[in-house]
Amino acid sequence: MNIKLQIIFLVFTLVSILIGAFWVVKTEKRLKRFFLGKKAKDLEYTIITLSEDIEKLKKAKESMEKDIALINAKLKKSIRGLETIRFNPFPDQGSNQSFAISMANEDGDGVVISSLYARERMSVFAKPIKNGKSEYELTAEEKEVLEKARVK
Repeated sequence: MNIKLQIIFLVFTLVSILIGAFWVVKTEKRLKRFFLGKKAKDLEYTIITLSEDIEKLKKAKESMEKDIALINAKLKKSIRGLETIRFNPFPDQGSNQSFAISMANEDGDGVVISSLYARERMSVFAKPIKNGKSEYELTAEEKEVLEKARVK
């Protein structure tokens, strides 16, 4: 019984050695193929170059992120909602020569400009808008144009 165990152990050891040798030979071939025609300095230079490129990409990414944040901040303050309506404030005379224009940014800040046209005169009014509201009383047409210009 003892001899059988020794034979099994010997066979197992030989098989393990063969598998290990096969793995070493295969790994050696892969390494030779990888380093074929290259010197250690070439490989080191390639690694250093790649590392420098990665650092440059990181800096470029950070710069772009700052630029995008700045552009978004500026865009938020720019006119995003613009609407115009024409109307006739005096039904008994004239036509749709009067108008109201609303210009607002993303926060609802901006201005409403309206014009009332009559044969004898023309009046222009500008009313500042803060958070979608004005401290001055708005006409129905000004309220309508302000609502239509609201950024959604």
